[in-house]
Amino acid sequence: MSRSLDLILDTSRQGIALGIYAEGNTICEKYEPDCRGENLGRLLDASLSLAAVTLEEIKRVLVTLGPGSFTGLRTGIAFCEGLCFSGSRTLYGVSTLVALRSLSPENHSAVLLRARPDYWYLGLREEEFFVSTEETLEKIATDLPKVFVCDSSAASDASISDFATKNNIQIIVAKGPEIQPFSLFFDRIKPSLTQKANYIQPSYFERTK
Repeated sequence: MSRSLDLILDTSRQGIALGIYAEGNTICEKYEPDCRGENLGRLLDASLSLAAVTLEEIKRVLVTLGPGSFTGLRTGIAFCEGLCFSGSRTLYGVSTLVALRSLSPENHSAVLLRARPDYWYLGLREEEFFVSTEETLEKIATDLPKVFVCDSSAASDASISDFATKNNIQIIVAKGPEIQPFSLFFDRIKPSLTQKANYIQPSYFERTK
């Protein structure tokens, strides 16, 4: 009897994270920090082989929509739309900032990702921003979340880390492969055959090695 499995793909941050799950339980996960979009097919084939499952058993696909790398988002979303185009599986899309908030044990948390020098993607409450370091500190000072979910760049930034220390804010560093918690969004959002990348604002962050 064929199983009903889930596929999660995140290409919005550094590299590519891909996982196959059964009711939220991990069957196979792969993370390649230097991987590019043209390797998605190879990475999926390797994951299916390692998990000893077939593509036909994948019934739901979740992809992160950004903000993040322009190229990564474009290729990741298009790849997942292609997997779901036949109608044999359903496609879900979730904001990267919303998805990363699932890594926090606290409801009152903020997500902070580097956009470009001195600018950040900030997820706070139900809002998402593209803001400078100064504006970021102003916004979180008025809200004072209990947890920051950050990428490595944000966690190592002196202004951010000093603010967190002074205000007793826990920092959780999302380095790239943490996608299993995203499984909960299959039951929280509605599927759609078409997904639109979220770049938030003006400057498109491109991944660098």
